[in-house]
Amino acid sequence: MSAGSPKRLGILLSGRGSNFEAIARNVLSGRLDCEVGFVFSNKPDAAGLALARELGFAAGCIPSAGVEREVFDAQVAHLLQEHGVDLVCLAGYMRLLSGKFVSQFPQRILNIHPSLLPAFPGLDAQYQALTHGVKITGCTVHLVDENLDSGPIVLQVPVPVLDDDTVESLSQRILKEEHIIYSEAIAWMLKGNYRIEGRRVIKV
Repeated sequence: MSAGSPKRLGILLSGRGSNFEAIARNVLSGRLDCEVGFVFSNKPDAAGLALARELGFAAGCIPSAGVEREVFDAQVAHLLQEHGVDLVCLAGYMRLLSGKFVSQFPQRILNIHPSLLPAFPGLDAQYQALTHGVKITGCTVHLVDENLDSGPIVLQVPVPVLDDDTVESLSQRILKEEHIIYSEAIAWMLKGNYRIEGRRVIKV
């Protein structure tokens, strides 16, 4: 990549890709100063993959069923590197990345999770919040390591839990914040004006 050229995002998704769409709209409008370099899915019928192609982005799929994790991850990493990706963004990508994949993009993989980590990692975070009875939950953008939802936290936004909330209503309110905070975190990371001390991501 030549000096001064825009940074390139690699987006990984497994489903509808609503966070991908929010990021893509911000890129296309100029609110995010970067390019979508490649969109990948492990699901051939993922709605987000179809949207990526509709928007004119380079996109591809390798079905993950029955493929050993490190072999699969090596294929995905190769695709991202071929497309000159600078920052990898997980947008509803329903696979735990191997340590080998993470090592290919050190401190250059972001994920967004619908809780205030370290609370309620893994699947069904909104259901976990409701059943636990918390009054505040939210969403977290974090750097990715080889463990589940455990990397250093970049940004968080709180969302109140209402007495009449259902999983669906709480999920929708969290998702609105996700669509805002993810692009903010991407912009911050691409500028590189941060340092990492232990688990802390600090603006500089």
